[in-house]
Amino acid sequence: MTAADNQQERLRISYWISGFTDGEGCFSVSVIRNSTTRFGKQIFPEFVITQGAKSLPALEKIKKFFDCGGVFINKRYDNHNEHLYRYCVRSISELQTRIVPFFERFQLHTYKANDFLIFKKVVALMAKKKHLTETGWKKVLRLASEMNRRKKRS
Repeated sequence: MTAADNQQERLRISYWISGFTDGEGCFSVSVIRNSTTRFGKQIFPEFVITQGAKSLPALEKIKKFFDCGGVFINKRYDNHNEHLYRYCVRSISELQTRIVPFFERFQLHTYKANDFLIFKKVVALMAKKKHLTETGWKKVLRLASEMNRRKKRS
């Protein structure tokens, strides 16, 4: 395989990942209670793609492409026949250096594009440790409340 062939394959996979994310991915910013932190809560930005067990090879391919994050099982005990798997990236460094630049280049085409733009701002603030100040904390919470289901965060 030539360098040009490798480049074409990488482009093909990149567009596939972008489209896959449009359909099955999520950029989210969770806020959970943690009494050991300054504000009594902790912020977790994460990029996630969820699939059933039959599509686990797709998640493994995405993990290999980004060379970061992990694939985790969410066991199901309801009336579904297969467990769910999540490809998840939570590391601020990996989000900033791998995930964000990828989606800047291979843009989303659904409402998730707006969530990504907000997510990108949150990751940038957290990379600069702005969320550790009261002003920065409030800004991150305000941005997070504008994402996904527009859930109020406090």
